[in-house]
Amino acid sequence: MSLPIVSDPFFYVVAIPAVLLLGISKSGFGAGFGSLAVPLMALAVTVPQAAAMLMPVLLLMDLLGIAAFRRDFDAALLKFLIPCGLVGVVIGALLFRWLSPHTVAGIVGVFTLLFLAQRVLFPPKPGDPHAPKWVGAILTAISGFTSFIAHAGGPPVNAYVIPMRLKPVVFTATMAYLFFAVNLGKWIPYAWLGLLDLRNMATSLVLLPFAPLGVWIGIWIARRIDATWFYRFVYAGMLLTGLKLVWDGFFA
Repeated sequence: MSLPIVSDPFFYVVAIPAVLLLGISKSGFGAGFGSLAVPLMALAVTVPQAAAMLMPVLLLMDLLGIAAFRRDFDAALLKFLIPCGLVGVVIGALLFRWLSPHTVAGIVGVFTLLFLAQRVLFPPKPGDPHAPKWVGAILTAISGFTSFIAHAGGPPVNAYVIPMRLKPVVFTATMAYLFFAVNLGKWIPYAWLGLLDLRNMATSLVLLPFAPLGVWIGIWIARRIDATWFYRFVYAGMLLTGLKLVWDGFFA
């Protein structure tokens, strides 16, 4: 008996690039591009279906990411970020049935563009104080929430962590471990909501081989790129992601 996978060829035309973008983003390079995965796949399936299909893909990517960067993360920062992110997951699970993913996408996009505008108009100077922890707690909880709704958790927490100017490999490793924890926390609520059905999971298995390729491409670049250019690409990824999410949320 064959598995009941999605058979529409157009789905794979958009889903395979979405998985590759997600993998590259998971490596830290082009951070923010991963938020485009669900909107891309939503051209062929519903947003909840796309989010569910990406769950096994995300698990494999997370395992590859933490294995590659297992010695580089900021442990103290993670102890602060992970509980905040999981609070956002719980909120997302409770509100999932009442919120439109497109509205959430639009809000995330606006927030991302505002952060970038602030960085351009008021660039940080050496010695500037970092955002207080309560701001980081709110932003990371928002990341957990938006990650649950549409796997778009990168931009809010980036707004808190990027100004720390961590080394690229430390930034990448810390984000890898944070979203490993956040994504693990999404499995039980996704099952409770009935999203992990046989068709979604079988289709995910077809996409799974493309996950290591995307992660490998991103890791290869992240370990070789200069810090200045690394953060330029991060900002570029956030700009394109913000514009796309705003379009999907308010104009599509």
